[in-house]
Amino acid sequence: MAYSGVLKTLIRSSCLGSTTRNFSLVSNQISNHTAKWMQDTSKKSPMELINEVPPIKVEGRIVACEGDNNPALGHPIEFICLDLKEPAVCKYCGLRYVQEHHHH
Repeated sequence: MAYSGVLKTLIRSSCLGSTTRNFSLVSNQISNHTAKWMQDTSKKSPMELINEVPPIKVEGRIVACEGDNNPALGHPIEFICLDLKEPAVCKYCGLRYVQEHHHH
């Protein structure tokens, strides 16, 4: 079975006899991956993409955000209070919600 470099490092670190994993062993690989991804300016960042989605209007005071209709693609449920006039942001996915009556 072929493993990624990060997974191989995690497997190696778990075999060191320690009861805790040392994630510092993979930090260099993660940093290199992130730097490579950030160099490609032809693609929008995830934050830029999510900011293009207009705030979702809802009627109630509380919204339950799951990130996606498909539970396999979503995130843990977050209940968001919409009492303020400005859109409320989901801490997991960045979707914004606003109460319908605030925007008439």
